[in-house]
Amino acid sequence: MSERFATGANLTHESAKAALSAGFAQISAGATAVDCAALTQFDSSALAVLIAWQRAARERGASLAVLNLPPALASLARAYGVDSLLNERH
Repeated sequence: MSERFATGANLTHESAKAALSAGFAQISAGATAVDCAALTQFDSSALAVLIAWQRAARERGASLAVLNLPPALASLARAYGVDSLLNERH
């Protein structure tokens, strides 16, 4: 099991449920980072998914680093006031 997993290119309302489940499985298997480099299409659902993944990691006594968050998604997180909830690393 790799310590890192990647998002797909699309993380919107339509894909959030499947992405959430896939991420939970990765976290349960020990993942400690999610790489968002491939993420090109997203909406606020992406933030909800990232925050839920981080909560799941914390419940396991771990943390989940968010890597390569697209600038537009980081800006959206700031606009919604949830940027401090993301364990973002560059």
